[in-house]
Amino acid sequence: VLDTKDLQISKVAVNGQETKFALGQRHSFKGAPLEITLPFELRRGQDVIVETSFETSPKSSALQWLTPEQTSGKKHPFLFSQCQAIHCRAILPCQDTPSVKLTYYAEVSVPKELVALMSANRDGEMPDPEDSNRKIYRFSQKVPIPCYLIAFVVGALESRQIGPRTLVWAEKELADKSAYEFAETEAMLKTAEDLAGPYVWGQYDLLVLPPSFPYGGMENPCLTFVTPTLLAGDRSLSNVIAHEISHSWTGNLVTNKTWEHFWLNEGHTVYLERRIGGRLFGEQFRHFQALGGWRELQNTINTLGDTSPFTNLIPNLNEVDPDVAYSTVPYEKGFALLFHLEQLLGGPDVFIGFLKAYIQQFAYKSAVTEDWKKFLYSYFKDKVDVLNKVDWNAWMHTPGMPPVKPTYDMTLSNSCVALSQRWSKAKESDLCSFSSADLKDLSSHQLIEFLALLLLEAPLPVSHVKRMQEVYNFNAVNNSEIRFRWLRLCIQAKWEEAIPLALKMATEQGRMKFTRPLFRDLYNFEKSRDQAISSFMQHRARMHPVAAMLVAKDLKVGQGQTA
Repeated sequence: VLDTKDLQISKVAVNGQETKFALGQRHSFKGAPLEITLPFELRRGQDVIVETSFETSPKSSALQWLTPEQTSGKKHPFLFSQCQAIHCRAILPCQDTPSVKLTYYAEVSVPKELVALMSANRDGEMPDPEDSNRKIYRFSQKVPIPCYLIAFVVGALESRQIGPRTLVWAEKELADKSAYEFAETEAMLKTAEDLAGPYVWGQYDLLVLPPSFPYGGMENPCLTFVTPTLLAGDRSLSNVIAHEISHSWTGNLVTNKTWEHFWLNEGHTVYLERRIGGRLFGEQFRHFQALGGWRELQNTINTLGDTSPFTNLIPNLNEVDPDVAYSTVPYEKGFALLFHLEQLLGGPDVFIGFLKAYIQQFAYKSAVTEDWKKFLYSYFKDKVDVLNKVDWNAWMHTPGMPPVKPTYDMTLSNSCVALSQRWSKAKESDLCSFSSADLKDLSSHQLIEFLALLLLEAPLPVSHVKRMQEVYNFNAVNNSEIRFRWLRLCIQAKWEEAIPLALKMATEQGRMKFTRPLFRDLYNFEKSRDQAISSFMQHRARMHPVAAMLVAKDLKVGQGQTA
């Protein structure tokens, strides 16, 4: 039995012999099981080769097909895949579970003016013997991976070398900008190797996708996919690269066995990402990012509600679409647990010893939380009394904020807190006391934090956001993380002039971290609700299928409706 979703199967052969197959009943998000009848008795331990001939659907939830108009170059179409969590089955029949790992070899035929890339090492190219207008690209992934890490892209792509094992791939228009933005990649890789062990994947390339890519990054092995919203011009959003690099160990080498245990992938990856940041930019910066993550978690739990089962570190996903359950919880609640454990067990140098040993122990395997916890107890066998003081049930199986807040160094946060407090406490008569000088010593990271803090408070009066625009001119800022929070603040303050700007940001790019909350805020503001819905209807066909499905849910719009 193999998983499939919206695939047309034309024939199946086993060891070269054509055989019977049937598609079972279709499940709303799981697709339909492909049941293959073996044409002979199978002995225990006997290998068979199963070949399927199939075609994907134009509406495959794993793929986005872009027209030339949706690309930077405007000349050629573009295609990319996104399989995590359970969309690989919408590309090919497979055992679509992270509990199974496989190696792969692939040949991809594309029009000769385009380039194909996969989550594998490049293994040469040749003219297509069957069509002189096409080219065949070959790929080899020799490290066993879960099938959610199978990925490919086809487009008019160029590359720039930015390190001994790194090319950045992008459309020509963004290639140089991308090479500059991600220049720290090799330094991050070296730091990660020092923290987590040798990098086993060979190449570490980066691919900058068109704006509709629904995530910040996707850790496809040998070829991390990233959103163009990281191109701030000053390398300030490079923590996403540190995050995807870290997945080369936690996620790709040691993998969650089921999606309930997604925090094993993401909590450890955020932990490593911030350790890399600490090495490169100092321990105060690591604490600043860690506290920012705690605030993100507060924000998410405010949105989902502190009794939502999706706020459990280990949620029950029985009959739940993982795309619907997805949030920052496994990332930030998972990180908070690890950061808390680091502080309980003797600090960062002690805890990284555990993490390295855990990676070695479970490399090339899949694990559940119980495996992780058993290993934690055996590694720290001299500190079992400390570990037994942890309220494991509250951390793992209770909704809402964690039972304990770790300790954070406040050096870089204090100025953000002070300024956000000035604004949230300001009366009309105090507004004249603000000036552009307020920001002169704040980094872009601190501006993000200042705005994030205001978003945790009650909405500001519209007079305040108008004054903020007068003195800080946030409308002119193109850093996506700053702009996103600024526009949310404006819409929540019910400032009508911000509506077109928020609609523009929600539709010009499709990173769900930005698009979903912006649409949600626009929907919750009575003055913009109708515009939000009609704007979504208008853009829906150009959106990534998963993003479109989730925004439709957020806006309470039926699946079939279009403009």
